[in-house]
Amino acid sequence: MKGRRVFITGAGRGLGAALAVTLADLGAELTLSARDPAALDKVAGAIVARTGKRPETVVLDLGDVKAVTALTAQWQAEGRALDLLVNNASMWQSGDFVSGSEEDLISLVNANVTGTMLLTKGLLPLLKASPAADIINVVSVSGLPQAEQQEASVAFIASKTAQAGFTDALRQELRGSGVRMTAIYPPNIEDISPLEWRNGTGRVSRTHG
Repeated sequence: MKGRRVFITGAGRGLGAALAVTLADLGAELTLSARDPAALDKVAGAIVARTGKRPETVVLDLGDVKAVTALTAQWQAEGRALDLLVNNASMWQSGDFVSGSEEDLISLVNANVTGTMLLTKGLLPLLKASPAADIINVVSVSGLPQAEQQEASVAFIASKTAQAGFTDALRQELRGSGVRMTAIYPPNIEDISPLEWRNGTGRVSRTHG
């Protein structure tokens, strides 16, 4: 990973933060995005303390289509180099289908599906220019066929099923392009800060389910 240019979404906490810290330790050149600037600053500060180098941070809401497309357009215009895109950001939702608001449903689908697809689409030309590029989509067990609902909402499961289909279809389209496509399907996990896991503190809300 040393010297590889990596973009991680949802890097302010949990699994995204753990990936950021681990890849920074391995020498990757990181761009970290999340909705919460304070959380991003905390992760970036920890990485500076560990490695002496501060990663680039970008405050980005994947549910904001204009913000996503503006970022990818800027990166393309600047001719940025990119070797690895980790689509980790995810909006969690529980509760029954009828009781959920229309606004919450739209926000979840925009963040988990539309935003992820648009970010990947906009950054794909940069990845294709890399000699060895990867896209990793962090989906969820909720995206597997006939998955148990458990506490996840219908909308959350539908969004994760869409992510799984997107991954598989793009994997086929990218065959022979030099860009490798991978999906991982985490089970129910508690988000624990990678900076606090040794003493068992830092438990926050679940993201993948």
